[in-house]
Amino acid sequence: MAQNTLLTHDKFLLGTFATNCGGGMTVSTLPDRWQATWENNLKLGKLLDDAGIDFMLPIARWIGYGGETDFHGYVLETVTWATALLANTRNISVFATVHTVANHPVVIAKQLATMAQMSGNRVGLNIVAGWNKPEYDALGVKLPDDHETRYGYAQEWFDLIKKIWHHDGRFDWDGKYFQAKGVYGNPRPEFDPPIFNAAGSGQGREFASRNANFLFTPAMELERSKKEVAELKAQGQAQGRKVDVMTFSHVVCRPTQAEAQAEWERIMANIDNGAVDNLMNLQFAHAHSFPHELLEQIRERMAAGHGGFPLVGTPEQVADGLCALHEAGFRGTTLSFVDYVKEFPYFRDTVLPLLQQRGIR
Repeated sequence: MAQNTLLTHDKFLLGTFATNCGGGMTVSTLPDRWQATWENNLKLGKLLDDAGIDFMLPIARWIGYGGETDFHGYVLETVTWATALLANTRNISVFATVHTVANHPVVIAKQLATMAQMSGNRVGLNIVAGWNKPEYDALGVKLPDDHETRYGYAQEWFDLIKKIWHHDGRFDWDGKYFQAKGVYGNPRPEFDPPIFNAAGSGQGREFASRNANFLFTPAMELERSKKEVAELKAQGQAQGRKVDVMTFSHVVCRPTQAEAQAEWERIMANIDNGAVDNLMNLQFAHAHSFPHELLEQIRERMAAGHGGFPLVGTPEQVADGLCALHEAGFRGTTLSFVDYVKEFPYFRDTVLPLLQQRGIR
């Protein structure tokens, strides 16, 4: 079996984000917003696989964000979702997004090894150390107030997984957060799955630099992103590791700019304002310190694509935006749509050929 292609190919990586969640990445009341049924996910997974898209990345949620739609209140669990998609595709990588606090590392090590074997090493792991206090409350556990504790727990969690994957025979583990007697892993993956991690704090980015192959960060302004990407890559190199930087994008691609702009305005006219407010309050606890005009931009992007970089326009303009992300140093981006199954085929037929012509795919 070959190593996961995300770790071996040099092309600009493209994936989808949050197709397992009701609404996808669009915080909207639109009646035609994404419905995260298994039928829709399977249909999309096969479309993406046939088109050569590199990966699918889910969001793991336990409760939604309220508002009129309870955005992300309907979510397919990510390990079972990824396993089923891997069984029904041939080439695409599929990630399991795993919250460290809700999943024991010995169990996750076994699940990922099983998924790697059944898929030819196409599984990936997206590690979430925790940030959403209402979810912790729903699980009946305490969210530590400090990042040091959250990432200390996540580091030991992942260290135990890696030892299970690499150690021959039984071993004991006597850590600060986990104790295990006579534990071992069989089967073990032939290759370590690629690791995703999204982190904004200093401690979070140190964790990603030590452990992740790909660190996710939003692209708010590309000149600033160039510097940020270079700094994040250098932080990985200081750890003796190659860490690539990814971002996420929201696509509104239409034959004319006027049609694309009209669709963007339709999205803006149908925002689930209550859910956006709750999402902003949770993710930007200190947002009042930002300039007002930046807050407005963040809110608009949060509504349309959960904070993703907007790719709005004709196929040529969308391709221009993706090339600009590539030139800024990003290794790739996720893609979201209001309705993935309905809109992806047009992106496939019009944008992907342009990216191939321009040499980034």
